[in-house]
Amino acid sequence: MKRVIFTLLQFVLFLILFAAGGVLPLFGLPSFISKWAEGTRGFQWDGVFLMLALLVAILLIEALRKRIRSASPWTALSFALAAVAGLAMKFGFMSFDR
Repeated sequence: MKRVIFTLLQFVLFLILFAAGGVLPLFGLPSFISKWAEGTRGFQWDGVFLMLALLVAILLIEALRKRIRSASPWTALSFALAAVAGLAMKFGFMSFDR
């Protein structure tokens, strides 16, 4: 039961970082996806980079505590679910008007 709660908390933390990175451009690395007559659509990668940095930090902590075998699958699951949920909620997608 404790692993499920920690996985849910990690999921929420990953999702919050994905949303915050999409709203607050920290690195300013938009990639343009498509151009339309009314503007250009892009994807802000900052949220994905913040999620990856947190994932590496969590995995390093798990490795130092020698719990990498038991905890890393749950961490990877929470990361993957947060990435899918964030993309489904269209975090990071933005429009550039002319």
